[in-house]
Amino acid sequence: MNVLFFLTPKSEVAHLHDDWTLRQGVEKLERSGYTAIPLIDREGHYIGTITEGDILRVLKKRYDMNLRSAENVSILSVERKVDIQPVSIGATMEDLVRMAMNQNFVPVIDDNNIFIGIVTRKDIIRFCYERYVEKQNQEDGIFQKGD
Repeated sequence: MNVLFFLTPKSEVAHLHDDWTLRQGVEKLERSGYTAIPLIDREGHYIGTITEGDILRVLKKRYDMNLRSAENVSILSVERKVDIQPVSIGATMEDLVRMAMNQNFVPVIDDNNIFIGIVTRKDIIRFCYERYVEKQNQEDGIFQKGD
C-alpha cells in the first residue's frame, strides 16, 4: 500500500515554522487542538515535532511558566523529548504501523526531504480494521458455503 493513500497533505496539517517564537508556537498548538505538531523550515524541510509537554517543560524550566517572557524566544530553543523521525513517500505499511505504535502521527517527506504531510494513527488503524473485517467476512463466507 502506498503512503500517499493515507496522507493528510501539508496544506491541511497544522504546523510550526522554525522562525516563530515560543509564544507563536504555543498559540498555534492551542488553536490546532493537537498535542503534537510538526516543525518545518521556510523551505519546507521537516525539522521535528514539538509536543505540549516539550513546551510546558521549557516554560517551567526557563521562564517560570510566564508566556510573556517567552515572546522573543525562538521555537527552535524548545528541547524535544522525543525525536519523531519522518518516513519517505516510499515507506511500507509495516514502517507506518511500527512508527504509529508510539506516536499519534507519522510525518512524511519527499525525496528532497520536504515535508509533504502526515499519516495519522487513526487512518492506519482504520485501514487495518477494514482489512481485518474483509478477511473475517471472506472466512465466514467460505465456512458458510461448506456447511
